[in-house]
Amino acid sequence: MNHLFKVAMATAASTLRGWQGMVVTEPAAVQPEKPLKLYEFESCPYCRLVRETLTELALDADIYPCPKGGERFRSEVLELGGKAQFPFLVDDNTGANLYESADIIEYLYTTYGKRSVPLRVKAALPQAVSSLANSALGLGAGTKVRASKKPEQMLTLYGFEASPFCRPVREVLCELEIPYHLINLGKEQFADMGVNGVHAAVGEYNPVKGGKREQFMAKTNKMMVPYLEDPNTGKAMFESKAIVEYLLETYGG
Repeated sequence: MNHLFKVAMATAASTLRGWQGMVVTEPAAVQPEKPLKLYEFESCPYCRLVRETLTELALDADIYPCPKGGERFRSEVLELGGKAQFPFLVDDNTGANLYESADIIEYLYTTYGKRSVPLRVKAALPQAVSSLANSALGLGAGTKVRASKKPEQMLTLYGFEASPFCRPVREVLCELEIPYHLINLGKEQFADMGVNGVHAAVGEYNPVKGGKREQFMAKTNKMMVPYLEDPNTGKAMFESKAIVEYLLETYGG
């Protein structure tokens, strides 16, 4: 599928969801000491609801892709939870193992957000319906496994859920069953609005002081996502299309 077409479909999908998973509504009051582990697959509408919450709380997580037909991590879910159902969250900080997107979302808000779930998130039926439609716009990408080589070390992806440029990268990571550490860089202020490094700021763009975007800019000298780091090869890169091509060339079977 043409990459620009995929970005266009991802843009339509995020628009359908009202761009949830774009803005950090309020950072989590507490950050987990050990990484949260999320077993999921990209096209799953219920998994998207959880990923949106991670962005909105500015929580990071280790992602273990479990596409249909995948064998790399689905057995872990069966062993830990007893059934191959997704999303599945493992929190080694508290010992919690959770299925069901609504339960996971409530857990994240109460445990790390230290507040109740917002009413807009509690609207379970419309949330699920629009997320189902969102997944349909993906035309099956991020659903089924494809042959791949497993990296020795986990990759790191910087992005946020609603970004139409991040979605094609996550789809390929999912299909290749490549685990990765997701660092969420949701928009923290109005000046963060924009695309491809062009911001709504008047004059020079400055990220929120002490925020995750400031830390990212100090590291890369640019505020743009997706950004991939691969410790297995030493590669680090921006640009959705370039990342997708790199992943397929390096890890595709």
